[in-house]
Amino acid sequence: MFTKEKIISEIGLNGKPSDNTIAVAMSGGVDSSVTAAILTDCGYNVVGLSMHLYEHKLEINNKRTCCAGLDISDARSVADKLKIPHYVLNYSNKFNENVISDFADSYLKGETPIPCVRCNQTVKFVDMYKYAKKLGANALATGHYIKRIMVEGVPQLHRAKDLTKDQSYFLFATTKEQLDYLRFPLGNFTKNEIRDIAKKLDLKVADKPDSQDICFVPEGKYSDLVRRLRPSSVLPGNIIHVDGTKLGRHKGIIDYTVGQRKGINIGGRKGFSNKNAILYVVKIDHENNDIFVGPKESLGCKEINLKDCNWIDNNLNKKLDVLVKFRNSFDPVSAEVFRDLDMNTSKIVLKKPEFGISPGQAAVFYDSINKNQVYGGGWINYTSPQLV
Repeated sequence: MFTKEKIISEIGLNGKPSDNTIAVAMSGGVDSSVTAAILTDCGYNVVGLSMHLYEHKLEINNKRTCCAGLDISDARSVADKLKIPHYVLNYSNKFNENVISDFADSYLKGETPIPCVRCNQTVKFVDMYKYAKKLGANALATGHYIKRIMVEGVPQLHRAKDLTKDQSYFLFATTKEQLDYLRFPLGNFTKNEIRDIAKKLDLKVADKPDSQDICFVPEGKYSDLVRRLRPSSVLPGNIIHVDGTKLGRHKGIIDYTVGQRKGINIGGRKGFSNKNAILYVVKIDHENNDIFVGPKESLGCKEINLKDCNWIDNNLNKKLDVLVKFRNSFDPVSAEVFRDLDMNTSKIVLKKPEFGISPGQAAVFYDSINKNQVYGGGWINYTSPQLV
């Protein structure tokens, strides 16, 4: 299962476990609950921290969310069983401003946002991070599936043992300063092992379903949320073929994402071959409120520009051969990245075209040799699809 000696070695704090306090971010799920349980069993002074993120229920109190009312109750129940202190931090205003509002504004700009990264980048690894330090904790641990490995006294991020649960894509924005303080005890476990531990410890969350990717949109209807938050900003517009032909009208660009094939709602194209009749969303022009569609080959792009890059590696080379991931579910692909370390911008040149890459997504870089070390990443702000 696991050995205390291995966990203590990986945590890497000076002195005995009983000399150290570790704050654990407890979402109410099985992963963070087992994290708290393992560290408690190892002898650390564990303090549970849960975030209250919602100003109102937003119909989110179901079994596939995190940080909602039921989840906080589950976290408190686990903390009581482990006999550890438990604090609830009300970050609803900050979450609404930094994550939910950003999500809505990004969709209105025709982007495909990733709120889980924004949550880690703001309330979790900034506000909760600061609170843990204020408590006097020696480290902040989370239930993420990712490894923190020390190399010559410097922490690195590496992909988790369980690649089906690896969360490195969502943690690319972790700074070097944060990485010094953070700990990820589950990096060497599989999900099944974590559930087995929870059952052996008789934790009530042992069989609790995993939370969905976007906790505040439990039914997956992103456009409905944006319409509710920004009703006057969703306007109809044109659907235009990449050859310039107007094909129809849409009810709002928030209903579309780059790479989308189904639900474009323009009907079939008579007289065209199957190759040219099947259309995909190729580009979203938020300034003119137009949707551009075309055949699949129009989606392919080889050059991508990034902004707001974060680099965890200590390599100062401006050009790197890397593996890059554009979505968490995507396999990494080979690329060259050209970095402007002063401006925190980068340009990616792919070995071969990739399809469905959208502004607003993240590009996350990995070592091209060992394939596991996370170099960092950035936010896509421009792609160059082949609009011909």
